[in-house]
Amino acid sequence: QVQLVESGGGLVQAGGSLRLSCAVSGRTFSNYAMGWFRQAPGKEREFVAAISWSGGSTIYADSVKGRFTISRDNAKNTVYLQMNSLKPEDTAVYYCAVDDVLSDFLEGLGMDYWGKGTLVMVSS
Repeated sequence: QVQLVESGGGLVQAGGSLRLSCAVSGRTFSNYAMGWFRQAPGKEREFVAAISWSGGSTIYADSVKGRFTISRDNAKNTVYLQMNSLKPEDTAVYYCAVDDVLSDFLEGLGMDYWGKGTLVMVSS
């Protein structure tokens, strides 16, 4: 059974940093993209960032460009999201996902697997 387990969420002051991790277990994937979405209270889930299998291609939502960095370690089946200069509007539950096609993350459709999420709260 495939499991995606996120960690690293918590409470941080505005301007601070957090690093999220998402570990995949239960299956050996090859040539798959990984990424992050978030859902704030009362809002729809939105795309945050995604990375190709090789790590050579990354895409970001405009709202996080220059502040967030996505990376991955295929040997550990893990994807990371380094979040700097956090803002109160970054408060949300952050979910990781796996899919064959990097561009699918932009619309958030047809993700093959989802994690259960980790809560990030940014105080002003």
